[in-house]
Amino acid sequence: MTRDIIDINDFIILVEEAKVNEATIDSCSFEEPLIAVAFYGSGNVDLKVKYGDKQKDFNHTKGLALSFFADDKVEFIHTVSSAKPLECLVIATSIKALDKLPNQEGELFGDMLGELVNPSDHYVEGPHFIMTPEMQAIVDGLFNIKYEGKTKMMFFRSQITTLLSHFFGQLASLKTEKINPQERSKLNWAKDILLENIDNPPSLSELSKQIGLNTFKLKKDFKAYFGVPVFKYLQNERLTLAHKLIRNQDATVQEAAWHVGYDSLSSFSNAFAKKFGYRPSQIK
Repeated sequence: MTRDIIDINDFIILVEEAKVNEATIDSCSFEEPLIAVAFYGSGNVDLKVKYGDKQKDFNHTKGLALSFFADDKVEFIHTVSSAKPLECLVIATSIKALDKLPNQEGELFGDMLGELVNPSDHYVEGPHFIMTPEMQAIVDGLFNIKYEGKTKMMFFRSQITTLLSHFFGQLASLKTEKINPQERSKLNWAKDILLENIDNPPSLSELSKQIGLNTFKLKKDFKAYFGVPVFKYLQNERLTLAHKLIRNQDATVQEAAWHVGYDSLSSFSNAFAKKFGYRPSQIK
């Protein structure tokens, strides 16, 4: 389990990563009041936010972008297991540092996260949503940086700025889309079904019946919530998993293709090249 803290301008970046063999509780808190956005990579860990006698639970964290205000009375608790490794990236700043942020970033926080700039409790939850594939790719890349030294920090700094830009851009577009909590729960359920059956997913009509949303609403709301159509999301997840298997030498190219549900190696290779810009055989 690793936890790194990096200062970039007036942002505090917390990078947490944990891979364990047995279920483990990872708890953290902040020493001062902060406004933050947490970005979750792979793992789908369970998260509990405890403050006083209150508690908020998140059971679908993979791909989650969560904005919040928290002071030193708030505890963030992750339940990590072998099947649910932790990858969490937190970009935070103090309220007093907002005016010092470069490129008028402080104004963005004030305009779009006003409830966090003027908090009413120890923990105030701001907007949260599932990241777009572009945001997810940035987060995955930040947990798999191949550079070292000053080059690594230069890359890290540039990607943090890009990630925040995507966050505020997506937040602006989502303000026009309203999906109620019950439907969000069903959409998360649909996502979990796809990921649990990544090599042999149900058809759209079967998925619709399982979660209790008609096909039209499933297609419309899934794209609004996750940023891409149902099976485009599935393809992105398949290719991302295959990339990880090959990169970590856990599978050959052929084995990775089979593992994520591709019967045709050429179809897999073409889809892979279209997403990443190079073929799976070129991974080193």
